[in-house]
Amino acid sequence: MAKSSVRDSLLAHRRHLSIDTCLLWSRQVQQQVIGSAVFQQAQTLALYSPINNEVFTEELFAAARSTAKRVCYPRVEGQSLEFIEVADRGQLAHGRFGILEPSGGTVVSIAEIDLLVLPGVAFDHAGHRLGYGKGFYDRALQRIGARSILVGLCFEFQRVAALPFEAHDVPMKLIFTEAGIFPTNNPGNRRANS
Repeated sequence: MAKSSVRDSLLAHRRHLSIDTCLLWSRQVQQQVIGSAVFQQAQTLALYSPINNEVFTEELFAAARSTAKRVCYPRVEGQSLEFIEVADRGQLAHGRFGILEPSGGTVVSIAEIDLLVLPGVAFDHAGHRLGYGKGFYDRALQRIGARSILVGLCFEFQRVAALPFEAHDVPMKLIFTEAGIFPTNNPGNRRANS
């Protein structure tokens, strides 16, 4: 199935979720992440600001800050993403695509980030990610450090057996849904702690 067909189908499904369902499932996903070894061991992590019924991340931010972790959010700069340290969610403002992003702050090299928490339209069993098709994360992930762990957050219906992918795509290590934590079966993945 073509990326565009998968994207359209799953976005339509997600768009029809009630806010109560999004809140409940997001809380369950975030609790899975907070209880995981990769979250507990990370010193610097990158979160995202959810749009279009993506998994919320506010509880992750609160848990990270309560344990003195550095938290970064992406900001669009031209055709790239840069990651900015955020101490308070009040530092976020609507950016170019209407997504909350840091309005100022210290740029953190993506290579310094231990745990990158990514949204997606879909994730497959090998850890490949399907986004909105603009390639911002794809370009940014080419610069990750050797210690960086990539995890995807989605609702269970967004986890699929296989997605089309490119040779340069960087797979996730773990996928978190309301149903559990799913290590990916991609042999190219580095550490797969859960």
